[in-house]
Amino acid sequence: MPPPPTRPSRQLETFPNPAPERDYVVHIEVPEFTCLCPITGQPDFAVIVLDYIPDERNVELKALKLYMWSYRDEGAFHEAVSNRILDDLVAALGPRFLRLTARWYVRGGIFTTVEAEHRKPGWTPAPRVELGSFAAGASTRP
Repeated sequence: MPPPPTRPSRQLETFPNPAPERDYVVHIEVPEFTCLCPITGQPDFAVIVLDYIPDERNVELKALKLYMWSYRDEGAFHEAVSNRILDDLVAALGPRFLRLTARWYVRGGIFTTVEAEHRKPGWTPAPRVELGSFAAGASTRP
């Protein structure tokens, strides 16, 4: 008997952060996000980029895929859906930092980008270390 079909879901599943002692960035790109324009009912398309520094939890990617899919038939303004996704991820993960960038495809000759952030109260990021670069092939012998 085949497994039941996968369906969209608003349930964001998580798993324990494997390195909670360290700040590290998780970068996720969702290139096929869709929802509906609440005025016209026409589809809106976006690339959703998530960058987060986990605290105790990380997001499970299949659950994130099903969550993003759940917006396909929902009418929402770009600003509203972008902020709702950020809020849902913050509620599920409790991250130290999370930035959502939604790059909406052109509609009526206008591109829209929505960027929203969350910072955990009291969290201060460590200063970024800038390393020198090496020329291409610098570690090879002639």
